[in-house]
Amino acid sequence: MEKKPTYEQAQLHLQLFEMRRETRLRQARDWFSKNYFADTFDEAMKIAAPGTEAGTNVMMVFGYWDQACAFLNYGLLHEDLFFETTGEFFGVWELVKSHVAQGRERFSNKNFLAHLEKAAQRYETWIESRSPGQIAAMRKMMKEMRSQPAKAA
Repeated sequence: MEKKPTYEQAQLHLQLFEMRRETRLRQARDWFSKNYFADTFDEAMKIAAPGTEAGTNVMMVFGYWDQACAFLNYGLLHEDLFFETTGEFFGVWELVKSHVAQGRERFSNKNFLAHLEKAAQRYETWIESRSPGQIAAMRKMMKEMRSQPAKAA
């Protein structure tokens, strides 16, 4: 039987949830999910150049999810509880994984979004063992969402 979350893990989980509800972070997350569609690092930099509002949104999303995933990876959060109650971090990873290696090279930072990547890899294995096909369905939905702005233009 899997160990239940500790009280401390549950408290930290709730604190992270409260942070997600903060107005500015909520706006950044909303912007990110609707606008961050890049296949290369150069495309990403055009979408969200440093010093712009879009750049701030991206760094807020990256910072929040990489930190939350660091807590998970260090065992401060209960893995099943985290994975059962959020998949957003995985969606963020799906949007950046094609070009994160280029970002790591450009920034000379091999740890750039490394916590997010590690948690996303574990999540993919975790969810597929419990709900086979969910990752494929999510990727299909994300691909369809990505094509919607092009239809509207």
